Amino acid sequence: MFGLSDTELRTFGALSTPQKIQNYLDTLPINHEKGGETCLSPRNVLKERKAHCLEAALFASVALMIQGEKPLIVTLKTARGDADHALALFRKNGYVGAISKTNHATLRYRDPIYKNVRELCLSYFNEYFLDDGRKTLLSYTRPMNLQRFGTAWITAEKDLWHIADALAVHPHVSLVPSENKPYIRKADPFERTTYSATEWPQSDPRT
Repeated sequence: MFGLSDTELRTFGALSTPQKIQNYLDTLPINHEKGGETCLSPRNVLKERKAHCLEAALFASVALMIQGEKPLIVTLKTARGDADHALALFRKNGYVGAISKTNHATLRYRDPIYKNVRELCLSYFNEYFLDDGRKTLLSYTRPMNLQRFGTAWITAEKDLWHIADALAVHPHVSLVPSENKPYIRKADPFERTTYSATEWPQSDPRT
């Protein structure tokens, strides 16, 4: 299936629920891209045993696709100075959840309790801020179905820049009413203490 080996299929097959997919991704070190920027295919995530948010979202999408779900990805778009974030979406009983790989205490997994994608993305708003407390989440891309790229990307040896580039220009939806921007409060000093915690330090040779 999808060009995956029997061993690879067994790994993906064991990830039979969104919770199991997230638990597996949580065991992988974050990919700090020490040798330069990457966009690893799901096969290469298995080989390298590490992933950043987009690589993890692509990996999760394959596991969900094997379960019969559509492989849908959303990107959270931020103000200049902060990094965007990728999520793999799933639905259960009409509600939306998200699988998310991050190196911080925030921007993590979302249970399937949201009525729609906008609600889910809004749940990240108050967690998304810089060291000085400025909140940066502005919009999200409309869900992209990875089936538009066929299946060769799943086992590709080269980086998946064509998918990253497509996400960068995919239509997005604003989250912040322009007239209410002046009323957005910075994260307070105590909130910022949680932001500084990281799960996988740069010094870890596995990252």
